[in-house]
Amino acid sequence: MIEFIDVEKKYPNGMVALQHINLSIDDGEFVAVIGLSGAGKSTLIRCINRMHDISSGKLIVDEIEVAKLKGKEIRNFRRKIGMIFQSFNLVTRTSVIHNVLVSFVPELPFWRKVLGAYTKDQKRKALTALDQVGILDKAYERVDQLSGGQQQRVALARTLAQNPAIMLADEPVASLDPVTARQVMDDFKKINQRMKMTVIMNIHHVELALEYADRIIGIRKGEVVFDGSTKDVNQNVLDIIYGKGQQAKEGREALSYV
Repeated sequence: MIEFIDVEKKYPNGMVALQHINLSIDDGEFVAVIGLSGAGKSTLIRCINRMHDISSGKLIVDEIEVAKLKGKEIRNFRRKIGMIFQSFNLVTRTSVIHNVLVSFVPELPFWRKVLGAYTKDQKRKALTALDQVGILDKAYERVDQLSGGQQQRVALARTLAQNPAIMLADEPVASLDPVTARQVMDDFKKINQRMKMTVIMNIHHVELALEYADRIIGIRKGEVVFDGSTKDVNQNVLDIIYGKGQQAKEGREALSYV
């Protein structure tokens, strides 16, 4: 369970990124967060794993009040929450499996960190994660030899290897072509359904949000203006989220596609 209780996020320059956020997200949901650029989508997601601190209110994840965590508590908490970024954050000159094994570095004693000596169990978990996203055969190839979609799958496998309870994704397919984007979205859906893992995704492509997510949260000017089932999204809802006229063009195209 993830619960936002009257959460506000205000930056030092006075800009309010989030205000009056009240949400409850249950275990195993696939949630897409949509809205215009600068609406607060990324901020909302990044508050969940404490990449951003909230300014007021309460944010509770699995009965833990996130704002009260300190030092090592924050690091341990983040181990339970996977994060996928638009930029893959991979070391491209090394192998695929090495990039996945990096997820275990925080668990290693100092001497293993220095030597890069991972355990057999960690290697097994890394290979299993690669198999789950369909690129086990690429385990010993260099990352810079892979396509963009394959690199995003490496990033996804790296996150899976740490066995998180929640998967956050910040524009994970924004830099991918349409065919590859759907392949990566298929991976997220399989993870959500087969592993019963909560997936919360900030996504610019409305048509993909409507196709893959079960629940849509619409953000406008830092506030939640829609929260409901994907099947309840219509043109009126998109007008509320994006505004009427030219700003809603993407929403109209999404509805005509679906």
